[in-house]
Amino acid sequence: MKRWALLCGALLLFSGMLAGTASAQTFEAFGGYSYFRFNPGDDANGANFNGGSGSLAFNATPWLGVVADFGGYHWGGSADEGITSANAVTYMFGPKVSYHAGPIVPFAQVLFGGIHGTINGPVCEDDARVHREGEGCEEENESFSENAFAMALGGGVDWNATEHLGVRLIQVEYVMTRFNTDFAASNSQNNVRISAGVTFRF
Repeated sequence: MKRWALLCGALLLFSGMLAGTASAQTFEAFGGYSYFRFNPGDDANGANFNGGSGSLAFNATPWLGVVADFGGYHWGGSADEGITSANAVTYMFGPKVSYHAGPIVPFAQVLFGGIHGTINGPVCEDDARVHREGEGCEEENESFSENAFAMALGGGVDWNATEHLGVRLIQVEYVMTRFNTDFAASNSQNNVRISAGVTFRF
């Protein structure tokens, strides 16, 4: 009888712990504006991209979650090599750590995934591959795209205005991309992303 009492007590305690964990689990969605500074490397001129990003986070506990992050960015103008516009799309995933201090919630995260980049403008083509302007082949107006590895490391600060609605005051991240030299000046690029927007929790 004593063993049954201990077993029932343990089951009740375990159930209470599970209920507490379940009540702490939340989803958080973010959407807003993003500034993306792309640096091709090797002292080449960088480019300022503007666009938006969004993320969905599953918070397993009040301080630990996992994030799926997506963003799209555009650059338009003229450049030394005749590129008239460029676009980039990022898709990254990883852990997020938050600290709740009243309505102010600072957080840090590290994300891994990929980036898809497209440049448009005068390019030239030979039998082997597509080159950009200035490599001694016939020019054509075309687009050139590439997929590459991407990693983001940084964090930000949220202000929870209500139980379900908040404002992401700022999010700043170092973003490393690995485009090859057909797309950028070096094989590794050190970039910056700055975002702000609104958050929804449910």
